[in-house]
Amino acid sequence: MCEKCKGNFYITTPIYYPSAKLHIGHAYCTVATDTMARYKRLQGYNVMFLTGTDEHGQKIEDKAKAAGVTPKQFVDNIVEGPGGVKDLWKLMNISYDRFIRTTDDYHVAAIQKIFKKMYDNGDIYKGVYKGKYCKPCESFWTESQLKDGKCPDCGGEVQDAEEEAYFFRLSKYADRVRDLLENTDFLEPRSRVNEMINNFIKPGLEDLCVSRTSFTWGIPVDFDPGHVVYVWIDALFNYMTALGFENDRYDDLEAFWPADVHFVGKEIVRFHSIIWPAMLMSLNLPLPKKVYGHGWLLLDGGKMSKSKGNVVDPYVLAEHFGVDALRFFLLRTFPFGSDGNFSNEALINTINVDLANDLGNLVSRTVAMAQKYFGERLPAAQTADEEKDAELIAMVSSLRDKYEEQMEKFAFQNALAEVFKVISRANKYIDENAPWVLAKSEESKPRLARVLYNLLETIRVCGGLLTPFMPDTAAEIAKRLGGARMDWDSLTGFGVLPADVATVAGPALFPRIDMDKELAALEELNKPAVPALEIQPYAEEKVDFDTFCKSDLRAVKVKDCQSVKKSEKLLMFTLDDGTGTDRQILSGIAKYYKPEELVGKTLVAITNLPPRKMMGKQSNGMLLSAVHTEKGEEKLNLVILSDDIPAGAKLC
Repeated sequence: MCEKCKGNFYITTPIYYPSAKLHIGHAYCTVATDTMARYKRLQGYNVMFLTGTDEHGQKIEDKAKAAGVTPKQFVDNIVEGPGGVKDLWKLMNISYDRFIRTTDDYHVAAIQKIFKKMYDNGDIYKGVYKGKYCKPCESFWTESQLKDGKCPDCGGEVQDAEEEAYFFRLSKYADRVRDLLENTDFLEPRSRVNEMINNFIKPGLEDLCVSRTSFTWGIPVDFDPGHVVYVWIDALFNYMTALGFENDRYDDLEAFWPADVHFVGKEIVRFHSIIWPAMLMSLNLPLPKKVYGHGWLLLDGGKMSKSKGNVVDPYVLAEHFGVDALRFFLLRTFPFGSDGNFSNEALINTINVDLANDLGNLVSRTVAMAQKYFGERLPAAQTADEEKDAELIAMVSSLRDKYEEQMEKFAFQNALAEVFKVISRANKYIDENAPWVLAKSEESKPRLARVLYNLLETIRVCGGLLTPFMPDTAAEIAKRLGGARMDWDSLTGFGVLPADVATVAGPALFPRIDMDKELAALEELNKPAVPALEIQPYAEEKVDFDTFCKSDLRAVKVKDCQSVKKSEKLLMFTLDDGTGTDRQILSGIAKYYKPEELVGKTLVAITNLPPRKMMGKQSNGMLLSAVHTEKGEEKLNLVILSDDIPAGAKLC
């Protein structure tokens, strides 16, 4: 470790389930983690910032099967492909030091060793699991833990599950985990502790099912074929395997473990604050120093979802408003430990008020006046006025300490509030000292130079403290101040800038946004691709689940489409259904489609219907379509899929 380094600091985000559609909620925790990592680097710490993807489990296997690809192909595309997880982190300027995928060979081998160790010490044993399982959350629940019969985390349906499984003796560690939660600051904010105690500890911790046999996409239990390791053992130990625990890929465990903090969303606090420490206790390993459970970004009063539309698409928001503005908004607007209501109105308002009016205006006005009145450099001859300068100088001199106090508590919003108190005071200082009046007299030029110096020094300190939040903006501010120092040691006190500081002109950092115009543009982007339809009421006929499951729905590619002679209604399709043998289906849609416009399209067919003759030709299945009435006229639309979906992919 270098002599100037303050020490090692290890911070993690949870490893994310690789979703095919990423929204701004996915970026929230990672932007916060990145900000903390950059802050610690600014202070002089040797930082390890870990993120990654959690790639095993039943829901991945199911989605891959539906897409007609292997699970590995499915996750590879989402993690490494265009618009995937790594692309999003690049877009959001995430400065992670290490990226782990739970399909990485070294991690897989390490998890097998870890599972075996807990089995050998008696904390994992074999039994039969019978209970409730939430596939989206990869969570097991008892009847008493369900909320209105549904998953207490996501509110979704749970399934009855019964299978041979291995169990972890979670109940054995209940008292030690309770003591950890109640009598230390291991879990923050404190409200999360109350949730864990009341919802899980007090009702009694039951042993945890830690293997599955009903699917195969997971890390195999190497001493018992047919079992795969429960994804939450797989996922939680990534924090250590990524440092070299039970593998020789890395050698950073001694330097960085225990972790200084795990940042996690509140929906996975249970896994990190109860199951994770219990498993570490089982192996006599040091516990992380802290788990911090942040809140959710809410949209329209509910947890943000990929189904809410592209106005929460981080790519769209970054293109419209800039990455730094987006990063700033997420941490300026919402207290990190609480839920926050996201809206485009709030985003635009924050940019206009804080970034355009306050910060951007301060930088633009000050640099413009310095260049207008003195050219490239301020004169070294300056006149201070203790009475007029004292308050601003005192605020700037004490700012770093106030900021640091809030950052150490992960109170990002409060840290930014301290910075913007000073920015606001600096804008007021301009009005109080009226540089444009001082510029009228040669005698007052030394005083004018000092006023501008005080403003530039204020901008330097504020810009330096904004570096973790808005790294590109901070770098631009340093450039406007002639390459000014913004290292941690220079951000305390007042007067680091040389008196004859050079300034560099540039465009507005954050141009003011026309609220109505921008909202209209976003609304246009979020319009549905088809006009609103008049949905006709229908008599609902109940079909039991088993009957529905008998329908074999497949993606099919249209190789050829022809009109049927002597029929005004029928089109005859030659289809690739993935079997290697062409399938012929007739469909009465000639009124709505021309044959040539359907060739090459990917449609949906029910392929296990009995063959039937139509106009003397055999039809082997049925194409799915939607019928509706629009302006009194019946319309029909075939269900058309993305061309990326292969022929034969099963729909479920």
